[in-house]
Amino acid sequence: MSYGVEARELYEALGWHEGISPYEKIVVPWLDRAQGSYRAWLARAAEDSSWWTGKGTQHDGQELVWELYALHRVSDRLLLTFQPPPDKPGSPDLQPLPSKRQYLAVFTSLGMTSFEGGDAFDPFLHEIVEVEQAYDPQAPIEITEVLWPGLMLGQLLFTRAGVRIRAGIKHAQRGVADRSPLYWTFLRRHRPTVDLSQGWGSNSQWRTDFRLDYRTTAGDRLNVAGDRPIDGRADLHPDHPENLSPEERLLTPGERRELLRHRCLLRSPEAADALAGSPAWERDLMPFDWQLPHSES
Repeated sequence: MSYGVEARELYEALGWHEGISPYEKIVVPWLDRAQGSYRAWLARAAEDSSWWTGKGTQHDGQELVWELYALHRVSDRLLLTFQPPPDKPGSPDLQPLPSKRQYLAVFTSLGMTSFEGGDAFDPFLHEIVEVEQAYDPQAPIEITEVLWPGLMLGQLLFTRAGVRIRAGIKHAQRGVADRSPLYWTFLRRHRPTVDLSQGWGSNSQWRTDFRLDYRTTAGDRLNVAGDRPIDGRADLHPDHPENLSPEERLLTPGERRELLRHRCLLRSPEAADALAGSPAWERDLMPFDWQLPHSES
């Protein structure tokens, strides 16, 4: 279904652009065309009303999940300027990119609201960008700086706020919580990312589902379109490990829960030595359909 604009169109135009003023020349005209029916279409995803349950049979619902993914890739590109440089050369091109004010203008004009999330760290709201290791290994995670704001579309989380934190190594390990692969993410300057679009062709990659996380009055609902509740059901019970990959089996239940909540590992896994036998184990993890049992969401 067409609403006159597509986020893929905007993402690719930003990548092709050479010269100055991409915001005025590319983004503003696209946003002008995105008002009205496109904005109203996005708003369908704003409430946790199970609109997505028929996405396999109702084409418009599936297209909305794909469109949210494409729009999130636009956000990934626009956020590069707020991220630290990589430890190794070869980071994505930073020029040209918008200011924070312009970044927010893109998404608030589409009906989203921004947040920074207050002083308390919350993995639903905050993405760990850099870790300062506290002397006390038991020191809890504390936000020291917000690098970019997060965005909500009604109850739906669109993008988490990027934060610098201070924490003891028992809670977040420098070099792991801020440099290990970030899942459900397409692009970061300073760390590897893993999403289901990677490895597919120029058209197929855009048929990737956006992760749907909702914050409701009844509690948080994580990855609601997934279909593998982690640990809460018999199909993932230790006596029935066939639905876990060998790498997933080596993570503890707590590590799997943290990976789902934070979208990355926070510390070196307890089975790090065993996992080292599979050099690509981090990319072999497939958490994209994991869910928490309702009692833990």
